[in-house]
Amino acid sequence: GSAAPFVMLLKKAGIKKQKAARKVLRIKKSVSFGDGNKSISAEPYDGFLVEYTIDFPHPLIGVQNMTIDLNPENFDKLAKEENVGLFVAPNFAIGAILMMRFAREAAKYFPHVEIIELHHDQKLDAPSGTAIKTLEEIAKVRQEFRQGHEQEYEKIAGARGGDFQGMRVHSIRLPGLIAHQEVILGGIGQTLSIKHDSLSRECFMPGIMLAIKKVISWKGLVSGLENIL
Repeated sequence: GSAAPFVMLLKKAGIKKQKAARKVLRIKKSVSFGDGNKSISAEPYDGFLVEYTIDFPHPLIGVQNMTIDLNPENFDKLAKEENVGLFVAPNFAIGAILMMRFAREAAKYFPHVEIIELHHDQKLDAPSGTAIKTLEEIAKVRQEFRQGHEQEYEKIAGARGGDFQGMRVHSIRLPGLIAHQEVILGGIGQTLSIKHDSLSRECFMPGIMLAIKKVISWKGLVSGLENIL
């Protein structure tokens, strides 16, 4: 997802390692737990094989009050100082990357653009990181202007969505959704829709695996899955 948490170790933040032990949990019998309409279960399986693990060695920030400038330039500088590679992406689904690329190309010919992004109802931020990235990419090829009638007004505040350089973005949050986005472009007598749907979180794994394999090959910060495909 576009706003998934990420962990970065910052030398200047006073990070220390905890001595807490890390253990592997082996399931010996079926375990299930339910809470309302949510449930989780674990089943024993002897054929389990770990190909990759991501090691988070219990970081602890050893200060109570601190200020960190979270701009990309600072992350890049810190990573290079530590001689490590960092990677950040708003979306790890390869289909979503293609959706953004196609939308940017289409906007050269259809500059009237609105985005509808849909996510599960536990997502806190709006619009999604993917929607923001899409708007930023389209803005590179689209001259800024205000869309819609110059005298339009909202009967309910926010009905026309968020405004980004004249383009509109609308966020939907509902149970049953995972991550979805549609870019709608309008022209005289026609519209073009470019849509991507994440139907399960498995769609993020190829992009995550690619990032894991490649992040050790550079020093500094690389942003966006499209830059390592």
